[in-house]
Amino acid sequence: MFLLIGYVIILASALGTYAVHGSLAALFVPTEYIAIVGLLIGSFVASNNPSSLKAAVGGLAAVFKNSPYTRAFYIELLALLFEILTKVRKEGLMAIEQDVENPEGSAIFGKYPLVLHDHHLVEFITDYLRMMVSGSLNAIEVEGLMEQEIETHHIEAHLPAHLISKAADSVPAFGIVVAVMGVVNVMGSVGEPPAVLGKMIGGALVGTFLGILVSYGFVGPIASQLELKVQDGSKPFQVAKAVLLASMNGYPPQMAVEFGRKVLWSTVRPTFAELEEELKNRK
Repeated sequence: MFLLIGYVIILASALGTYAVHGSLAALFVPTEYIAIVGLLIGSFVASNNPSSLKAAVGGLAAVFKNSPYTRAFYIELLALLFEILTKVRKEGLMAIEQDVENPEGSAIFGKYPLVLHDHHLVEFITDYLRMMVSGSLNAIEVEGLMEQEIETHHIEAHLPAHLISKAADSVPAFGIVVAVMGVVNVMGSVGEPPAVLGKMIGGALVGTFLGILVSYGFVGPIASQLELKVQDGSKPFQVAKAVLLASMNGYPPQMAVEFGRKVLWSTVRPTFAELEEELKNRK
């Protein structure tokens, strides 16, 4: 939503101020629009492989969706981890074996649909719970493994933003290419009247204008939005890591989820009292 609002402001600022003293019709040079878009798409396809192209397209679709990582999501995540760890504390690690092996059919996971919908996060949680069930673990070694896995996830999730950012950087150059092509055309028409030449030169310069506007006004903001979504998407893993490691180090469930709560962004972090009340209500 904010991306679209920003686009409207950008267009209003660029075209509105120009329209005060110029003709918007002079900016309408369809061939230059087609050339810049074609160059951008061609360069993007040539620079990537099928898997990265698929990731980039998927990232573009995610830009226009609201973040699922809300306060309600994190309350569910902390409550889920609290319930699992409480069951382990009361009944032993083997009591959660079926929940870990089949989270979709688990009565515990089923209470938390927002978390269950995030398959990567559920897999992360169940993998380490499975390791806990399998035997005694060294918390330091597990922490190192968790950090590596989160870093791998972060790099993979960052790929679309990186690709779109590189595409944004290339657009001004394509605008210059189109402008130079227009100037070459002008040089071949030096015998035309000044009014005709002026119109042709203006049309050539539209390429430079379009390249810069599209880069910094349209493609660049998409990359920035994707960066923000990558940061949001990494936080649930960090929360799960903090809670599970606290539990492995001997902290009771109530204290372990407090470790996870403190990791959250301040904008979505429930207060201690809010989380305590939520955990009581879910018992």
